Amino acid sequence: MRIGFLVDQMLAPVPGGTGRYSAELAAALARLARPGDAVISWCAWRPEREADAGTMAGVLGPIRLPLPRRGLAAAWLRGHGPVPTGVDIVHAPTLLVPPRRRGVPLIVTIHDAVPWTHPQTLTPHGARWHRRMGLRAARHADAVIVPTRAVAADIQAHLTIPDDRLHVIGEGVAEAVTTVPVDADARAIRLGLPAGGYLLTLATLEPRKGLDTALAALREPAAPDLPLVHVGSPGWGGLDLRTEAARLGLDVTRLRLLGRIDDADLAVVLSRATGLLAPSRSEGFGLPVIEAMAHGVPVVVSDIPALVEVGGDAVVTVPVGDPAALAAAAASVAGDEGLRSRLSARGRARAAAFTWNEAAEAVWSLYRRVTGSRAFSAG
Repeated sequence: MRIGFLVDQMLAPVPGGTGRYSAELAAALARLARPGDAVISWCAWRPEREADAGTMAGVLGPIRLPLPRRGLAAAWLRGHGPVPTGVDIVHAPTLLVPPRRRGVPLIVTIHDAVPWTHPQTLTPHGARWHRRMGLRAARHADAVIVPTRAVAADIQAHLTIPDDRLHVIGEGVAEAVTTVPVDADARAIRLGLPAGGYLLTLATLEPRKGLDTALAALREPAAPDLPLVHVGSPGWGGLDLRTEAARLGLDVTRLRLLGRIDDADLAVVLSRATGLLAPSRSEGFGLPVIEAMAHGVPVVVSDIPALVEVGGDAVVTVPVGDPAALAAAAASVAGDEGLRSRLSARGRARAAAFTWNEAAEAVWSLYRRVTGSRAFSAG
């Protein structure tokens, strides 16, 4: 079976969590492929040297379609344009969804319901585009994958997707993010990580992630006297953490902004954090949550359904947009050794249940059901 897997989000200026999903799932699918199977990556047209950044072990390609990303997105929104060829199934791991060709099943991953439930946290154009592409996916995809039951419920409230075409398949923790490199001390010095502990936020700089709540929490009397380290690329909305901190009257020297870093550096940052704060207003899964838990780092999340579902009893939950509650929770995980120990043990155990190989096994099984082949066995 030849899988046409779209990897364009990997190559975007801000890949985000969906870019990570695309890369990790494609690589895991290739690892678990049976003899005769092939995973072939496709992307919009871009210079070859840029497309080469999408090269992955075991994955053929990427093959460039004859339209750049903007043109491809516009054409596919109208149901026409170039599509992957010479494949038995097409998988769009984001809502950049090609038209369905006759006889070639289409699988689409929808990561969250944000365009419908929280459109104000996207650009107006982005919200409209995602809603229209979601409708196309609902009408034409043979199967839709979502990462949590919470997303499944939200999606079905806005899109007509029968239960037998909607499949909950979780995500995983990348091995590169959990492997602390041997030069961790040198990396920590280069990154300027605070030696006495720190709170960590790991998110694209955009309104949906609730980073303004995290900054406001540091101003609360109950907040622990710890600096905040942020990892993540600029997104949209003009959110600048230093400007926001100054507006709130927060000492900007308490901030360490690292931007986008590689996986080895991220493993070091995660492994040394006192706690991870994830105060998002909406999420579909929450990769940083399980990445932190895999390192035994206590996690505080907002009480949105997806984060509660993924974190289970291994996280502390606080109301969305409540700086005082977030500050109190951060103080608890920083100062209560018993709580830290319990959360660390529960987090490691829970994170171990989320692997990309298990996700890929489930996706291969779905491919074979959709194409009418016999069920896949990873043995």
